[in-house]
Amino acid sequence: MKKLETLEDCRGAIDIIDDQLLGLINERMKVVERVGEIKNESGAPIYRPEREKAILERLKRLNEQQNGLLNASAIEAIFLEIFAVARNLELPERIAYLGPEGTFTHQAAESRFGAMSEYLPMRTISGVFKALESRRAKFGVVPIESRQDGVVGETLDLLASSPMKIVAELYMPIHMTFATKAAHLDEIRRIYSKDKGFGQCREFLNEHELHNVEQIPVESTAKAAILAAEDPEAAAICSHIAAKLYGVPMMFENIEDVADNTTRFVILSDFKNAPSGEDKTSILARLKNAGEPGALVHFLQDFDAHEINLSKIESRPSKGDDGFGYWFFIDFYGHIDDENVQTVIRRHTDEISWLGSYVKGDV
Repeated sequence: MKKLETLEDCRGAIDIIDDQLLGLINERMKVVERVGEIKNESGAPIYRPEREKAILERLKRLNEQQNGLLNASAIEAIFLEIFAVARNLELPERIAYLGPEGTFTHQAAESRFGAMSEYLPMRTISGVFKALESRRAKFGVVPIESRQDGVVGETLDLLASSPMKIVAELYMPIHMTFATKAAHLDEIRRIYSKDKGFGQCREFLNEHELHNVEQIPVESTAKAAILAAEDPEAAAICSHIAAKLYGVPMMFENIEDVADNTTRFVILSDFKNAPSGEDKTSILARLKNAGEPGALVHFLQDFDAHEINLSKIESRPSKGDDGFGYWFFIDFYGHIDDENVQTVIRRHTDEISWLGSYVKGDV
């Protein structure tokens, strides 16, 4: 490459590199196309989170060795989109998610399945499960817990009765945006958001003397963006994807009071992941002797005895007339096929339902 002395020299060099990148990406897609043919012949799932995780970790290590300018987040952003394009080339799939368009769940879905995938927004979490069970969609994305509001009970209850499995998880920081078509704050007469959105941004509203502006709760932050797009005297507290989707300029970003507010989302489907060595497993425990003193302690001691680390346990009232009183949703590190996990499972065959094993997400 010749010495870069002028802006035109730099642009010429970028054009050459872009041409090379396009050629390499097309070469990759040719291999992907063959992978799709092989998977279709064998019936193997197209989405393999453990394989994508391994690729990303390898590239991050290589980037460090090369002293590359890209950070880990940039590498993920670039290659997750490449993965999504590749999956659509292998076999186009539809993704159901808790809608409407522009919600944080939509944002989470796009972060894994890319902009090219076909999305099916559903009005309820139950609707996502039904879309999967009726095969109207191959994958579903739903929230399961947030750092600020705790677990999503509806998701846990539906997992207890659905044949769908958790095949991946992702943790996404929840950043609120203040979006408006008004030129100045003093022109704003109404603010739309979901009821929790106002509570999560109370300090911002006070700091900018917006606490006395009319606050109108709506069913979703996406709906807030839609209304703000139609009203030049209104603003929305919403996700950045909603503001972008509905064409509302973002006046302020990251306006939430709690900087580390994170939501955990799960991706659902109908297949079983292969072990990756960095797995998490979710189960539902229905203890037969739940009414006896120390029943849960004795159950959990088996996990401790086999060196299985629990990451979460959540109790839920049992549904129906099974007499158990409470069910326990448990996450632990390891894969369902690990020998030590299987030993515990065999001891409690009639009490444990497997909900999925998947690569543990980065918190």
